[in-house]
Amino acid sequence: MNPDGGERDWYARAGVRRDPRRLLGDELHTGQLYFPPALIPYGGHPLVRALPAEAQEALAARHLFQYLGFTTHFETQVVNRATQRIATGRSGVDGTAAIRLDAFRIYCDEGYHALYSFDVIRQISDTSGIEPVPYGFAPFREQLDAVGAEALPGQPVLAQLLQVVVFETLVTAILNDVPKDRRVLSVVRQIVRDHARDEGWHHAFFSQFFRELWTQQSPAQRVRIARCLPGLIRSSLLPDLRPVRAALTVAGLGAGQVGEVVRDSYPRAETERGMRAAAWHALRLFEETGVLAVDGAPDAFHAAGLLAEDEGDAS
Repeated sequence: MNPDGGERDWYARAGVRRDPRRLLGDELHTGQLYFPPALIPYGGHPLVRALPAEAQEALAARHLFQYLGFTTHFETQVVNRATQRIATGRSGVDGTAAIRLDAFRIYCDEGYHALYSFDVIRQISDTSGIEPVPYGFAPFREQLDAVGAEALPGQPVLAQLLQVVVFETLVTAILNDVPKDRRVLSVVRQIVRDHARDEGWHHAFFSQFFRELWTQQSPAQRVRIARCLPGLIRSSLLPDLRPVRAALTVAGLGAGQVGEVVRDSYPRAETERGMRAAAWHALRLFEETGVLAVDGAPDAFHAAGLLAEDEGDAS
């Protein structure tokens, strides 16, 4: 959030300022993968492996489409919903002109991430003939908003700011692993690498923004925020299984088979471990700022499955 260094870096380094349009090329005919198999939880299930090869290929493509489609919706409907409030001085958090300028830059970044995610969906779909399954983002957004409405009644803007702080400080395997897997389509690796590069700066911005937000809250408000954050983390990280079920159904599995694949592929213990791993940086931020020292906060984080049983903090 340095106005001089940030400005120089952004105009020279942000993807929307420097990167070319990423294009598919002819790799669909050379055996390149749509997505790393290890990041498709149901890809190795016996019922999926028994499907015809073309159905398995379509499932992998639709898993990619789901990831990119989620990115498109989340960046525009959740991240930029809050970021534009920071940029225009309507967040309720006192901020300098430099903070607002950085928020405008992030707004541009996130819009560009949504643009190229949708662009690559269409390029791959048009070339392969595999259409994405219809996807409604509203239930996910409404669930996220419901967490804030319950913990912070009458304060939707604050809840929206916390949603973005949480999501922008989570670390998932996709941004780290996809660019390294040379089996994956180059265009996919390129846009995920582009996204990861921008998100490194966004992580730093929203971490600092949360520090500013936190210092401006009353003790009573800090308690409410601390009890809201675990639910936001959990809602952000729990896998959205609706599009998974839809893709498996389109692939030709019956309702009972779809249920079996989902149950086997998303075991609770593994899902909980994955959430804790992805939330590590966010938990560290909340520990450093004193969130986990607030009355009732450790219990709330434990109840959300974000702290192992033998942990009293995020250490």
